Amino acid sequence: MQNRRDFLKTLSLATVGAGVLSNGLLASCQQLPQTFHINSHGLGAKMKVRCFPYELQLRHVFTVATNSRTTTQGVQVEIEYDGVVGYGEASMPPYLQKELGTVESVMDFINTKMDLTRFSDPFQLEEILDYVDSLSPGDAAAKAAVDIALHDLVGKLMGQPWHRVWGLNKALTPSTTFTIGIDTPEVVRQKTRECAEQFNILKVKLGRDNDKEMIETIRSVTNLPIAVDANQGWTDRQYALDMIHWLKEQGIVMVEQPMPKERIDDLAWVTQHSPLPVYADESIQRLDDVIKMKGVFSGINIKLMKCTGMREGHKMAITARALGMDVMIGCMTETSCAISAAAQLSPLADFADLDGALLISNDRFKGMEVVNGKITLNDLPGIGITPITNY
Repeated sequence: MQNRRDFLKTLSLATVGAGVLSNGLLASCQQLPQTFHINSHGLGAKMKVRCFPYELQLRHVFTVATNSRTTTQGVQVEIEYDGVVGYGEASMPPYLQKELGTVESVMDFINTKMDLTRFSDPFQLEEILDYVDSLSPGDAAAKAAVDIALHDLVGKLMGQPWHRVWGLNKALTPSTTFTIGIDTPEVVRQKTRECAEQFNILKVKLGRDNDKEMIETIRSVTNLPIAVDANQGWTDRQYALDMIHWLKEQGIVMVEQPMPKERIDDLAWVTQHSPLPVYADESIQRLDDVIKMKGVFSGINIKLMKCTGMREGHKMAITARALGMDVMIGCMTETSCAISAAAQLSPLADFADLDGALLISNDRFKGMEVVNGKITLNDLPGIGITPITNY
């Protein structure tokens, strides 16, 4: 493992490089031929923002190391410009509301703190989103909702999906994991049977006292590769390492956040000795965290709700790649709006966990689809979604 201090010198260069790439691509898009019809939406119009609460209904009780739930609170956002509407969303699982916000705080941020009428050109994403980010030190999910809606809007104005704007090949998308929550052996077997024929890789939540039972129960049904998320549930580093060695023997291919995020030295030790790649989840929030986690983790899990959206998520992926780290694109429980937004980044990822919309019964959109277990992007402009009128 290389000395982490060697990488501190590269932070400004890596961060600036990601920003230049993003800005450069956006600038080039504004110079593309008239087939993008940019001028037909004459600059100078004002952006109109609408938002409303929307509670996501889970198909099954969802249990992780620290809690169980049947719903997830969220807010849906729409930004309209000259008759074109971009869609975004905020999703706030109860155990993350301190970091991401609540329905009330998201609504307050959008309706009270933020004023997009001061901008007449939605293509100035860097300037607009810098302003949005400056309005408060937190409110990550609210900022993500605005970011996603703006990207959807601008992509529609250009007539192009964001994976193409970023120069990514949609054929390179990975398979998505499908999450099996912590439950009784009978329920775990049932859930595994339901999804084993539809996916190429599963994801299992661990971190309680029945970890081995969970894996053995799933292995009684399928031999599919498994990604494991311990959700900070292991507190002793030797136990964590012993578990990872055992997991490798069971066909597990990666491990997320094996120990609490404040245990930096222990996490670095586990990663250094681990036979499997170890990814940061709770230890990663935003772009500045990527350099800090070099040498602590093998890779990072990027979640739009935590990093404030697509703009920063793209920069995080580029920076991680520049630092030799792996990339995973993850999600909360979300509709196909936020899932499809994250999927635009997926050609950059080694792993993807974008099953959030599959876990709910009241999706508002049709967007990214999982075909034979693989993330499949369409060519619709923006983030690639269509509203469902009878949801």
